[in-house]
Amino acid sequence: MSLKEYQEKRKFDATPEPGAEVKDSSGKEPVFVVQRHEASHLHFDFRLEADGVLKSWAVPKGPSMNPKEKRLAVQVEDHPLDYGHFEGIIPEGNYGAGTVEIWDSGTYTYIEKYRNIAEAIDHGILEFKLHGRKLKGLFALVRTGMDGKDKNWLLIKKDDAYAVHSPYEAADIPSY
Repeated sequence: MSLKEYQEKRKFDATPEPGAEVKDSSGKEPVFVVQRHEASHLHFDFRLEADGVLKSWAVPKGPSMNPKEKRLAVQVEDHPLDYGHFEGIIPEGNYGAGTVEIWDSGTYTYIEKYRNIAEAIDHGILEFKLHGRKLKGLFALVRTGMDGKDKNWLLIKKDDAYAVHSPYEAADIPSY
């Protein structure tokens, strides 16, 4: 995996964000992180560890634990694994300027429909079980377009024992 796009968007002498380094993450349970990002607009960055990087989606309304609330998730550039621990202020004039806080994190289990996550992303459907403080249970990311190039996905909570059946607004739930 390459972090070229991540690196090209940042001036590391002017931002506290971690550098662009792909790391070997084999042999341990993969992590996920959701960061509350108060930039030009509040959104939540949903990230899944795969192939030594964090696969990333910007979720404008944040994730939901309600299966009826499908949330737009726009695929963005891969981020380094160290970004999963990043909290801070990205200064004005830098890409993504604003405040970043960890909203939730934990590990996840990939639900195999394809050999690996990269192949699942190529096919436009990725299913996984989250083991976080706030987000728990089965979820799916499903690409909205059929051409394989569409960056728009839906983040969907599956109806399981962790699901809630009332409105779920991530913005109303504080970071930890």
